[in-house]
Amino acid sequence: MAPGLQLLFASVAQEITVPQDALICFVHWELVSQGYACLGAGDKPASDETKSELLPRGWNTNKELYTLRYRSTDDTSEILLKAIMVESSIIINAMDPKLEQVVDLALNVADYIDGESLKNFHRVFRRSKDLSHQLLTTIISPFTSRKSKPKAGEAFVHRELPSDYDPLRIPPRNPDLIRQPLRGNPLGPFAAGGSDLDPLGGLGGGMIVDPLRSGFPKSGFDPSAGIPGRLPPGSVPPGARFDPFGPPGSRGAGPDPDHLPPPGYDDMFM
Repeated sequence: MAPGLQLLFASVAQEITVPQDALICFVHWELVSQGYACLGAGDKPASDETKSELLPRGWNTNKELYTLRYRSTDDTSEILLKAIMVESSIIINAMDPKLEQVVDLALNVADYIDGESLKNFHRVFRRSKDLSHQLLTTIISPFTSRKSKPKAGEAFVHRELPSDYDPLRIPPRNPDLIRQPLRGNPLGPFAAGGSDLDPLGGLGGGMIVDPLRSGFPKSGFDPSAGIPGRLPPGSVPPGARFDPFGPPGSRGAGPDPDHLPPPGYDDMFM
């Protein structure tokens, strides 16, 4: 539990009459622990208000609506805190009046306050670590983690860049990539055009997709072995594209749709 909460609780113990009073006391001390001080109660500031770690006079006059104003110790942030009771729950709303930044948190009061032990500091608070975590992450952090802009006169921090840095070169220089050009598997289905990605031309250019790069299974036919009666062995380099050819009218075994002419083929009037 946060140091100093017991002293704060002791200072207002006689004013705590309902469970939400004790809960607001805990919320107040969490804000104080994170670098905020209370300016007073209510929406409007008073002319003689000063920063204080204590709860201001009249802080719990209204048991259904609590309104407290806070300012950070370095005067960079202000918080207007309102807590509204809705049946057995309390809705905590925090706003920075200057930035109009708003956050809120709903809590079941009985989960964190023992209503039967309001005068006993050692028993009144339940799950204090969980409550502290929720207040810090939801209510306080959005204001304390906000980064401030550099003030006038502050030195600009220069980040040193590599000596070979070039903003126009994408990707940055990598000698290993230059020495090892892209060499994909020629039988891979997506290898077509891979040679064009090699700036040194190690693989040669060309975007023509040949059967060996199509991704379809290879047939058992090897053109480099030659074709009996048409092509001697070795005439086609291994891996080269090859379209079967031959003298006109030379076809393999099997039916030919031109064997039977259509009816009336010799009719000159057709």
